[in-house]
Amino acid sequence: MIQLLSGIKSTSSALEAEQTRFDIVSQNLANAQVTRGPNGEPYRRQQVVFESLLSKGAGGATSGDVHTVHVSKITPDQAPFREVFNPGHPDADQNGNVQYPNVNVHEEMVDMIASSRAFEANLAVVKNARQMAQQSMAIGKR
Repeated sequence: MIQLLSGIKSTSSALEAEQTRFDIVSQNLANAQVTRGPNGEPYRRQQVVFESLLSKGAGGATSGDVHTVHVSKITPDQAPFREVFNPGHPDADQNGNVQYPNVNVHEEMVDMIASSRAFEANLAVVKNARQMAQQSMAIGKR
């Protein structure tokens, strides 16, 4: 039963991390055309960095160790901004070029699908763990 609970704890941390990743990807997509933010620059794409942690179980036993995942940091992507020739744009420079965010909508959609699938997979783990726990309790009642 302890293994089952540690598996749920691990999956729960992965669900939280994927939710953060999904939120950041959504933020990137929402700002893909913002040419001037509060700092005067175009929006800069954000990236989520995951980290795996190993927590010792009760009594330091290896069988009780729990692997969890969390977001260690959210970093700005240092890729250069896209430049588009558009002399009529209010943010155009003296040459008529406008700097757009370094967000590639296609890459963000792939990241969103990957995040969504990882979230679904972790939900399936929780569902299966719940079913196993229910079956274990049913065995004890016999």
